[in-house]
Amino acid sequence: MSDLSIDNELTRKILTGFITTEIQRSGFTRAVLGLSGGIDSALVCYLAAEALAPENVLAIRMPYKTSSQDSLDHAQLVIDTLGVQSLTIPITEMVDPMINRFPDMENRRKGNIMARQRMIILFDQSEAFKGLVLGTGNKTEILLGYSTLYGDSACAINPVGDLYKTQIRQLSKSMGIPAPLIEKAPSADLWAGQTDEGELGFTYEQADQLLFLLIDKRYSPEECVEAGFSEVFIRSVIQRVRKNQFKRVLPPIAKLSNRAIGYDFLYLRDWGT
Repeated sequence: MSDLSIDNELTRKILTGFITTEIQRSGFTRAVLGLSGGIDSALVCYLAAEALAPENVLAIRMPYKTSSQDSLDHAQLVIDTLGVQSLTIPITEMVDPMINRFPDMENRRKGNIMARQRMIILFDQSEAFKGLVLGTGNKTEILLGYSTLYGDSACAINPVGDLYKTQIRQLSKSMGIPAPLIEKAPSADLWAGQTDEGELGFTYEQADQLLFLLIDKRYSPEECVEAGFSEVFIRSVIQRVRKNQFKRVLPPIAKLSNRAIGYDFLYLRDWGT
């Protein structure tokens, strides 16, 4: 088993410093995030409240009619514990007109519509609250493409995108996030009974162990087999990482000129750093 343990205090210091620095250099002092009731968004909320002060953080609950009460309650528990500002904006009446136009719509399409509606709300409130939107996607989800493009993956900065799910749990425990959020099955709560691991077909712990070897340790597939992983599992994970690369980069631009954006014209955001 690979050692995915982190220095919790150092990680906490780096991530709160990242939030402060990135928000201030963009000319802001506040942050907005969607609070789902899950561990990832809870951790980001804790980090943001520590970095910016609770009054400068706006946490938004955005339930759909099938959202579980537990999700709402767990999100409220975080809000009450930290004392951050909050809003609850139900999305049912916003997304149902679209969903109802296509009676045969399957759950993945419905989930994508919900995720993108939540993105609209977050960026609208970003303007109203004058705060940057914080991302809550972890490294495991980003690598596996387990997110909606221009939905839950849309943000201004992401403080936890280099932490595997296993490490999210470690840091969350050390920061005192309530146990029910840490212990419950991870779920995007897009439809009744939906769980992340049920959709993926494997556990986050299994994925983290393999991804750590493939990405961080640069193991070859053959070396991963030697480490004890099945070829079928390795191939399925590598395929997910490859096919979802488009979600991890800005849209490529067809090059026609001598200075195409993204190829030749690479503008440094901060000339002094």
